[in-house]
Amino acid sequence: MNLLKKFTDFIKKENLFQPKDKLLLAVSGGVDSVVLCELCKQTGFDFVIAHCNFQLRGEESKRDEQFVRELTKKYNVEIFVKKFDTEKYAEENKLSIQVAARELRYGWFNQIVNGHAGFIRHSPLTIHHILTAHHANDNIETLLINFFKGTGISGLRGILPKHGNIIRPLLFAKKEELIEFAKENNLSYVEDSSNVSDKYTRNYFRNQLIPSVQKVFPQVEDNLLNNIQRFKDIETLYQQSIELHKKKLLEKKGEEIHIPVLKLFKSDPLPTIVYEIIKDFGFTSNQTEDVIKLLNSDSGKYVQSHTHKIIKNRNWLIITSSLTTVAENILIEEEDKVVEFLNGKLEMKQISAAGYKLSGSESIAQLDSDEIKFPLLLRKWKQGDYFYPLGMKKKKKLSRFFIDQKLSLTEKENIWVLEMNKKIIWIVGKRIDDRFKITPKTKNILKISLS
Repeated sequence: MNLLKKFTDFIKKENLFQPKDKLLLAVSGGVDSVVLCELCKQTGFDFVIAHCNFQLRGEESKRDEQFVRELTKKYNVEIFVKKFDTEKYAEENKLSIQVAARELRYGWFNQIVNGHAGFIRHSPLTIHHILTAHHANDNIETLLINFFKGTGISGLRGILPKHGNIIRPLLFAKKEELIEFAKENNLSYVEDSSNVSDKYTRNYFRNQLIPSVQKVFPQVEDNLLNNIQRFKDIETLYQQSIELHKKKLLEKKGEEIHIPVLKLFKSDPLPTIVYEIIKDFGFTSNQTEDVIKLLNSDSGKYVQSHTHKIIKNRNWLIITSSLTTVAENILIEEEDKVVEFLNGKLEMKQISAAGYKLSGSESIAQLDSDEIKFPLLLRKWKQGDYFYPLGMKKKKKLSRFFIDQKLSLTEKENIWVLEMNKKIIWIVGKRIDDRFKITPKTKNILKISLS
């Protein structure tokens, strides 16, 4: 079967796109992307070309750009070209050159598709998909790289033919097939001199590792390609099983995820299930063991990622967003009527006590205004804080009060207090201090409402 037939069959089999869709082809000028252009032309697909000049190879980068510009004349299609200062971007973002180039490339492609690439057009351009020229050998290299990096089952299925709006319609073809097609169709292309250098991980696998393995297993490429398909099927079954475990274990309560410790403990295989749960919240595989240790820890222990915390609270693990430290100390003056903070806002009103009916809502503090001296301080509570709970003549530490209230650790962490001269007058949304309550002698009331 010739390459063109395999190409069209693969697109239909994987349902990659429809024949009338507008395509953006990522073209470097190498044999892979040149063959992709020719196949799309012979099949009659509607496409435009995008070329990235990463300015990493001096004159050779300029040569590649000029070659692609000439190629668009051959196919009579529109071209988009972008020059990147890749080395600067990599340095500023602490990335490898390869990762930096990938981020820049796909970021720009999506800008073109979404109409935000800065081009002035006389007519609208609707692009449905971005096509890249990744082929079977690229897929083998990706599989091996992922295996040695330890990316887990999802990495072993290699490159997907379709991921979002990114399409890879050449994954069925080996490099040698693309070169043969180029010869048969008299296609010219440029060679990237950096491909012979082993300083890049992918080149090392391509030039050193795979040829070495082929000496022992001559059919290694075919074997690995077959394994990729098996791994794709295995991953599908694996994800189905993981989703069933998540459905049984995860309970969403507001913005938090609650997991019963006993149920999780009985799950098998525990490390795999724990990792699949926590990875969605910024945790790494190396933190899996730390989370498992939480199951036997005391309440209050936690493990933190850059975005979330997993906290042990009695018989539960609670996954919650890491708390921000923005505006945790807010000074309130007498003229302030509305004060916004992390948990909402406070509205302050001075009211005459005559005929006033007390509210029983915990969201409203009703204080003897004559006992209040501004400024007030709104802040997060801290260890050592105490107050005199309404109805009591003895002081109590807030930590003890929270235990009596059966508050979870995350609820405790979200508690704010209103302070005056180092005295807590209100645990916001919970209880006022008895020393500032309304009495029969009260003439004016400071009413503070939390919303």
